[in-house]
Amino acid sequence: MKHASIIFQAVLSFLFFNSLVYAADYTGSNTCATCHQQQYNSFIVSGHPYKLSTAADARKRQIPLPKGYTWNDISYVIGGVYKKARYIDKQGYIITAAKDGSELKTQYNIETGTWSFYHKGERKPYTCGGCHTTGFKAEGHQAGLTGIKGTWQAEGIQCEACHGPAGDHVKTGDKTKILVDASAGLCGKCHIRGSLNKIPAKNGFIRHHEQFNELLASPHKKLSCVSCHNPHKKVQFSIIKTCISCHNTQTREYEGSLMAQVGVKCVDCHMPRIVKSAVTRGKFEADIRTHLSKINIDKNADMFFKEKTGNKTKLFAKNFITLDYSCLTCHKNKDRTWAASLAKGIHSYGKK
Repeated sequence: MKHASIIFQAVLSFLFFNSLVYAADYTGSNTCATCHQQQYNSFIVSGHPYKLSTAADARKRQIPLPKGYTWNDISYVIGGVYKKARYIDKQGYIITAAKDGSELKTQYNIETGTWSFYHKGERKPYTCGGCHTTGFKAEGHQAGLTGIKGTWQAEGIQCEACHGPAGDHVKTGDKTKILVDASAGLCGKCHIRGSLNKIPAKNGFIRHHEQFNELLASPHKKLSCVSCHNPHKKVQFSIIKTCISCHNTQTREYEGSLMAQVGVKCVDCHMPRIVKSAVTRGKFEADIRTHLSKINIDKNADMFFKEKTGNKTKLFAKNFITLDYSCLTCHKNKDRTWAASLAKGIHSYGKK
């Protein structure tokens, strides 16, 4: 069965995690910091703790509000640190329109300082607690807000979201009383959208933060996320192994090439920003790097395919990157035919 071992690992992690939920109490990330100061210092400036914040905490970051709203109208803020902010009203519904019901852009994009529509005008409940909070349970409504589906122990992805409730570990110091799971399946519980075997896309880009789907479709599917990343750190500081660590032959070919001389890195071509979280930066560039890595050098290849389910047609990405996304972000005045003519020898291009 495809990806069976990875799925089995994820299931084991899920079962163990949920057994901890009933075996111990949550203590909070501040308690973890008393013994694990280095990990805490890295974690607290990453994006994970701020996937969801109370209005009282979020307003300290001085993010703007949708036009016509005040902090008295807000119960929680989704994100609001690195990519974007969305807002939950006092009934627990995500704000998608003006207070009078008229059309309004309600998603704030931090990189560009612009506003976007988010599910324009829908009555949209908050159903994201499973991946945006710690100690989530599907039953009930947090703080009694009917628009919120489920309850949690703490807002955001705190230490115990990945390590399980730490009460017994704190009391005894026993390392077996805390979850330490290095499998990709643990990260994959949240870094996924849809099924394991499909990569949802929209408007010419992969949809945001589904690195697990991409990893399983890539040549690196046997690796774990922690093979390359320190999971406690902010993403740009988290890399513990680079492409050079494993791809020795390609590295030797690339050294001294024309592309290397002008500063092009492996990730610029093999992990281009073709995943959209908040904004697009150009025709072939969004704001998150892909984990697909394989480049299809056929000039006629299509990175996406459509699939019809009932009366809806959905877009999905294939398991490779095409030349327009790998090359034309930089070479804006060229086309796929030009890129294909150079692609085969590109690692050593320009070397004498």
